Amino acid sequence: MTVRVLVWGENRHEQIDQHVRDLYPDGMHTTIAAGIAENLGDEARVSTTTLDEPEHGLTEQVLAGTDVLVWWGHAAHGEVADDVVDRVHRHVLSGLGLVVLHSGHWSKIFGRLMGTTCTLRWRSERDRELVWTVNPTHPIAQGVPHPIVIEQQEMYGEFFDIPAPDELIFLSTFSGGEVFRSGCTFRRGHGKIFFFSPGDQDYPVYHHRDVRRVIANGVRWAAGDRPRETPTLLRYESGDFFHGHGYTGPIDD
Repeated sequence: MTVRVLVWGENRHEQIDQHVRDLYPDGMHTTIAAGIAENLGDEARVSTTTLDEPEHGLTEQVLAGTDVLVWWGHAAHGEVADDVVDRVHRHVLSGLGLVVLHSGHWSKIFGRLMGTTCTLRWRSERDRELVWTVNPTHPIAQGVPHPIVIEQQEMYGEFFDIPAPDELIFLSTFSGGEVFRSGCTFRRGHGKIFFFSPGDQDYPVYHHRDVRRVIANGVRWAAGDRPRETPTLLRYESGDFFHGHGYTGPIDD
């Protein structure tokens, strides 16, 4: 089955910051998408969209035709419309895979799914990051070195206010001695979520071969393995153990 991947990019820094435009002349979302395509090949059909598209490019039709949504945002989280967040949230619960990158930890959709502040510690002073694999048997860790060495990167450090991950795959260390849970998975409803922190706009991290491999592995893992279906609450009659009847929730008649 071909995995239908949509890379969502905020596309703000590239428009106003020449340094970022020099690193990512076609936009960070395009660079991220290229890394997924080069690693997954015929396994995936990769497209992109941005914040400024109508409905942020995340219409009902687009989401229904997407298996995995990859999310990068930073400077304009507040501009994402709440009704679009509601829509993405519903699709994740029904089985849409979600890969959240770097500063997407503060996106509305990630916060909604985590139920916490998702706050962390940070420093942007061209640190070196070492990404250590702590779960080498996980599919997302396949084919990546131990550690991944990123010579220029923003520091993210603990405490990272997220729920305890279902799986911790990567742990990063930085020049100042900080540590960070940099690769985590979660399940919400029928959807699988992968958070991966390397990838600040000020550094060429999304050109890094091993970072691109991890993101592609995360997309492959997050792709749903069952038909898309929103969990519902149904009323069951005595003697019928298989079929719910006419009851969709405590608010609806």
